[in-house]
Amino acid sequence: MGKVFNLPELKTQIKSWRAAGKKIVFTNGCFDLLHRGHVEYLGVAKSYGDILIIGLNSDSSVRRLKGAGRPFTNEQDRSYILAHLLMVDAVCLFDEDTPFTIISEVQPDVLVKGGDYKLHEIVGKDVVEQWGGKVVTVAVVKDKSTSVLIDNIRKVNQVS
Repeated sequence: MGKVFNLPELKTQIKSWRAAGKKIVFTNGCFDLLHRGHVEYLGVAKSYGDILIIGLNSDSSVRRLKGAGRPFTNEQDRSYILAHLLMVDAVCLFDEDTPFTIISEVQPDVLVKGGDYKLHEIVGKDVVEQWGGKVVTVAVVKDKSTSVLIDNIRKVNQVS
């Protein structure tokens, strides 16, 4: 499936999408243990434009952010799963702790993050707004998160 790009390939593809008048939406995350909350979030994110690009934290980035034992799902599998979601048009791995560089390179028309972020906390907000882009937050789906999944797994393991 041709939706997983490295950054130079993605930049070339973006030129084509922009030439066709497409509105580019960008979001990012670890997407470890993909769940309904992620899928609903991505569906809403896609509604802000024509093309949804996901900046996906690499395995080493996830480990630095989430700690030892993470991610549960490796970057190849996470990329594959995300690329097969209908609303996703492109997935691009990044190795940094924040998506600032990839956001600066993609220059999305809309930057989307979860409602658990305050606007002033969103990495890349300043650069997106500099080129006239918009930054939006999407409400978090109650009780549908990776943390809830992990807690439920721990509870099951304590009982067994």
